[in-house]
Amino acid sequence: MSRPRIVIVGAGFAGYRTARTLERLSRGKADITLLNPTDYFLYLPLLPQVAAGILEPRRVTVSLTGTLRHTRLVLGEADEIDLDARTVRYADPEGGVGTLTYDRLVLAAGSVNKLLPIPGVAEHAHGFRGLPEALYLRDHVTRQVELAAGSDDPGDCRSRCTFVVVGAGYTGTEVAAQGQLFTDQLVRGQPRWEGVRPRWMLLDVAERVLPEMDEKLSTTADRVLRQRGVDVRMGTSVQEATPTGVLLTDGEFVDTRTLVWCVGVRPDPLAESLGLPMERGRLLVEPTLQVPGRPELFACGDAAAVPDLTKPGSYTPMTAQHAWRQGRVAALNVAASLGRGEPKPYRHSDLGFVVDLGGVKAAANPLGIPLAGPVAGAVTRGYHLAAMPGNRVRVAADWLLDAVLPRQGVQLGLVRSWSVPLDTDSPELTKAPSAPARSAADGHGGASGSTGTAGKTPEPTGAARGRGTPERTDTSHKPAPGAEGDS
Repeated sequence: MSRPRIVIVGAGFAGYRTARTLERLSRGKADITLLNPTDYFLYLPLLPQVAAGILEPRRVTVSLTGTLRHTRLVLGEADEIDLDARTVRYADPEGGVGTLTYDRLVLAAGSVNKLLPIPGVAEHAHGFRGLPEALYLRDHVTRQVELAAGSDDPGDCRSRCTFVVVGAGYTGTEVAAQGQLFTDQLVRGQPRWEGVRPRWMLLDVAERVLPEMDEKLSTTADRVLRQRGVDVRMGTSVQEATPTGVLLTDGEFVDTRTLVWCVGVRPDPLAESLGLPMERGRLLVEPTLQVPGRPELFACGDAAAVPDLTKPGSYTPMTAQHAWRQGRVAALNVAASLGRGEPKPYRHSDLGFVVDLGGVKAAANPLGIPLAGPVAGAVTRGYHLAAMPGNRVRVAADWLLDAVLPRQGVQLGLVRSWSVPLDTDSPELTKAPSAPARSAADGHGGASGSTGTAGKTPEPTGAARGRGTPERTDTSHKPAPGAEGDS
């Protein structure tokens, strides 16, 4: 009798945990295949520290082949799933097409940037969902400060040193907090840069920072941001983005060359392409994470609308914490469907949240206990070290070096502006100049790896996507918009 074939689509928090747990449960009696566009699991919560120059990029990545020894890794993006034939068609990184057959399929395709119908957003904003976007932002911010320092025009200097972050949720708050520290360190101790004053703005239509979290966390984060000099504006959105600035909903025009889009995420369109019952872009599943009427199909993480058994009538939010734990339950229930054990519903208890605000500052409420200051900072970093499935020593070493040595403010020139468009369904991949960019429509959003490729459209052309020489990563003549909270 042949061994059952299990295919997992996506290696984010949910997909990676599913594969790791299945390896232990199957004990070599099943063929496990993991389909993902990259060969690493990305620990998203530490991505702002990559953009701020605290952590080197590889520190927040965990090798799939190095940690999943009994899983076959297939590099590619799923673009079609035939539920009746039980096949997954995918495109590999070099343009080839392949097909995987399965007896059990786990859809953990994750999420992508959420767009809003605001003029200029797609052309002038950049998201923050993948490693390429973080590397681009670090280079871009460094370049703007250096160009401002060499400019004789005070207006140009102010514009280049103004950085607008839209969305005061978890990601946007950390990006603004870490960004302000990063730019302050860049100009500190530079005699010729005395006139350079970096200014970070954090916008959101919500009434407070971190609107989806406990109010005490929100108050702590807001206080730290304002003390650090971040211009926090709640109840304010972006009405339009242009190459030279953003028009706010209160009528003010802000001159800037930088807009970071952190308004939230939406489920990968791959789930919607299946034609099954959906809930705001997420595949409806039973508490066991099984799709009704499809006993061979499971979904978890941001791709799935999982009933929240602690709040009848609602669904679990799209967070890394839920995705990670759902991955384990998905693996247990896939094994149960193959005759190993009994199916279990997904049930959770809130472990609290941690928000790293840079330096020794953080806001945390582990197990509901509100913490602030250095204590919260220690708890936050301890939490991340414990949660990471690898690289703990390397991450801790980078934190130690950052505490005792100045950061290196240099441009690596690895990622260009046009290679990380906002309107993409593959934020973990850079775009080639002539490659088609996947369209990202408006939606809702969460926390796992993305692999779907539904709805491809040609990549926008022109100055907004940059046309530079090899050593220049970006034309850097654009700022951009945003409005709404980070989901």
